[in-house]
Amino acid sequence: MTERGIDISKEFPKPWTDEVVRAADVVVTMGCGDACPIFPGTRYENWTVDDPAGLDLADVRPIRDEIERRVRRLLDELDVPATR
Repeated sequence: MTERGIDISKEFPKPWTDEVVRAADVVVTMGCGDACPIFPGTRYENWTVDDPAGLDLADVRPIRDEIERRVRRLLDELDVPATR
């Protein structure tokens, strides 16, 4: 992510509360399975992507790029301008 000018060195996974999920228009999961709460009226998308854990940088880049393509496509669908 540093290659893209994004510092995630201090970030860590954070579970979403029911309140946050209820407020979302779209919830994107990546291998969440049955652990994610489902609320009527909320759009859910499960993106199957490889887990980058333990991979070298050359193997992580395509995963990162695929997620970026999907995010940009979703933003276009939602008519939300991308900032980068």
